[in-house]
Amino acid sequence: MKKDEEGKRVVLVVDDEERVRKSLVQYLGEEGFAVVEAKDTKSADEALARRAGSVDLILLDVRMPGEDGLAYLKRCSDLTARVPIIMMSGHGTIELAVEAVRHGAFDFLEKGFTPERLTLTVERALEMNALKRQNRVLREERGPLYKMVGQSKVIRDLREEVTRIAPTGAKVLILGENGVGKELVARAIHDLSPRQGGPFVRLNCAAIPKELVESELFGHERGAFTGAETRKQGKVELAQGGTLFLDEIGDMTLEAQVKLLRALDSNEFERVGGTRTLTFDARIIAATNKDLKTEVAEHRFRQDLYYRLNVLPIEVPPLRERKEDVPLLVEHYLGYFRGEYGRPLLNLAPKAIDLLLLHRWPGNVRELRNVIERLVIMAQGNQIATEDLAMVLESSPGGMEAAKLAASSIESAPPEGEGHLRELLDQAEKQILEAELARSAGNVSQAARNLGIDRANFHRKMRRLGIERHR
Repeated sequence: MKKDEEGKRVVLVVDDEERVRKSLVQYLGEEGFAVVEAKDTKSADEALARRAGSVDLILLDVRMPGEDGLAYLKRCSDLTARVPIIMMSGHGTIELAVEAVRHGAFDFLEKGFTPERLTLTVERALEMNALKRQNRVLREERGPLYKMVGQSKVIRDLREEVTRIAPTGAKVLILGENGVGKELVARAIHDLSPRQGGPFVRLNCAAIPKELVESELFGHERGAFTGAETRKQGKVELAQGGTLFLDEIGDMTLEAQVKLLRALDSNEFERVGGTRTLTFDARIIAATNKDLKTEVAEHRFRQDLYYRLNVLPIEVPPLRERKEDVPLLVEHYLGYFRGEYGRPLLNLAPKAIDLLLLHRWPGNVRELRNVIERLVIMAQGNQIATEDLAMVLESSPGGMEAAKLAASSIESAPPEGEGHLRELLDQAEKQILEAELARSAGNVSQAARNLGIDRANFHRKMRRLGIERHR
């Protein structure tokens, strides 16, 4: 949110009555705002030009000499897209209020309003405008970069599941490891739902100090606690008419879980330090990388909240279970970062993709994206060499041995023929499994855990590759 030199949010008051302007300057100043005065729309234009985009909100009188407020609102339709405008009138009618809102006004206040009503309306307008800007930026960002890429069966099934779930209003619980794209799935559900025109509000439950979780969720009143200098709307309130995405819900404190459950049961809440009961209408999507059944069994997560959230569960697969999507993901991110960093001629060495297929990707799609970005930035010349890629992968968790084995296999391999890649992959995979078994003293369960695959799958690979276990 824009602020003046002293860190205050800026309100422009446009009213021909000096008494009204001075009253608003005094009250809004006490509430922590910087106030700019204008006696007519010409003065308002001059103030906006002088402030060079630093005005956060406009309080605009309807009846003024010369151009009235409604005519100004109609003339400055581009302004309402950037700055919320609250209309004021001492002779308000329903027809006038409807006309003002239809032409872009955020709200309409009839003069004689209480200071509390003014503060509530101003804060709500500022919060909603900030959220609109945030969502606009996110929509622009995720156009080329944030989308589900892949043609594997598991990713096709995931897309179909999202398509079926999105039109409903049911709560969704997204499960999966770190970096698989849980927020991506949540956004896809929102974008395909009837609420797509509403806000998508995200709260990372793991990133908030426990003493502030309730305030972030439900907001707070001015003076509710030390540092609460103004009223603040919480994520629940800001998500009105849209979607509230509770990321890392497994890390939410038990105290906050109780209050969230109560709000979900009643669709009602109170701000911290407030006494007024508010209602909300938002779709709830939660996500976690934890096993919530285990968390419930060990009393770290409430069972009743788990059942409340787990109406439509979605499992997002790790990248190691959809390796066939790696080339598509590489092409996607390489294309994006080439444009981002001005490297249009940069490409990947032909055999480097084999190395990428052999990596375990413990960080999933997020890790792959970071690897490609790093390579685009650091590459010398117009080709990313296999050796450069191997060095990057070696620095990844668990990637050193796989990278070394794969690189040696690739460099010593004869020219590719039909079936060569499959043979190469099997050979490298066998070496990796045998090395991990030796390091684990023949303990299959331990070796499987070290490689991030389940025990049954490890046994199947051993049988397919002809690996014998030696104790």
